[in-house]
Amino acid sequence: MSSPRLLDQVRTVIRVKHFSLSTERAYVSWIRRFILFHHKRHPREMAEPEIRQFISHLAIDAKISASTQTVALSALLFLYRDVLKQELPYVDNIERAKPSKTLPVVFTRREVKAVLTRLDGTPYLVGCLLYGSGLRLMEAVRLRIKDLDFERNEIMVRAGKGAKDRVTMLPCAASDLLQVHLQRVRALHRADLQEGLGEVYLPFALVRKYPRAAREWGWQYVFPALKRSQDPRSGIERRPHLSADHIQRAVKSAIRLAQINRNGSCHTLRHSFATHLLEDGYDIRPVR
Repeated sequence: MSSPRLLDQVRTVIRVKHFSLSTERAYVSWIRRFILFHHKRHPREMAEPEIRQFISHLAIDAKISASTQTVALSALLFLYRDVLKQELPYVDNIERAKPSKTLPVVFTRREVKAVLTRLDGTPYLVGCLLYGSGLRLMEAVRLRIKDLDFERNEIMVRAGKGAKDRVTMLPCAASDLLQVHLQRVRALHRADLQEGLGEVYLPFALVRKYPRAAREWGWQYVFPALKRSQDPRSGIERRPHLSADHIQRAVKSAIRLAQINRNGSCHTLRHSFATHLLEDGYDIRPVR
């Protein structure tokens, strides 16, 4: 019996380590590019000099950003250390792209209001959470019903940056609209259940520990997608969370309509949340 192909081995190890789907796609893409750059030589035949040559090429010829260069290097170190089981020291003496030193864009309170008033429906609710709770975009679209506490006006953020949980505020201005939104989401979930579906993705091994949890209301996404799709890993038809791209496009459009002549984004709403709290004398460490 032939051994699995290298990229399939990479995917298997990534899934064993519970990396996200986006990380899996990024790592596989960079490893493929590394192999093609060296004319399809097997990575076992290469080591630090080839890694150094590839990463330097990305900085000098491809002119990628410093952060993207770091992701590419992390993917290759993962390949050698975790998949091929070849211990490598951190590869140094690489021509690195210079990291950006630009300051983040921050909207004024008037500008934030101008942006939010030009959003409607689900993008408006997500925008309120980005600014009113300081959520990152992916944290917002991945929210589960069970992580909203309307009595205490709190949101539990699960596995945020650094795989850490934290508690942040649920803005009162969005609370009533959010509860109305959840009534529509519940109707959508009930319709899925009637069709024999209604499962949602569960992280790690929870699906084995709690076999029924995937269909329970508390585990459903606060912002589900309008259409069901096939899970790329398991092949199960599910309703995923709303695409982050949908919110990004809506916020970009709202910024243009508000005639704000700065390069703002969804993350600008989060930066503005932190800045305005600091201006009002609040300690933002508990909600970071």
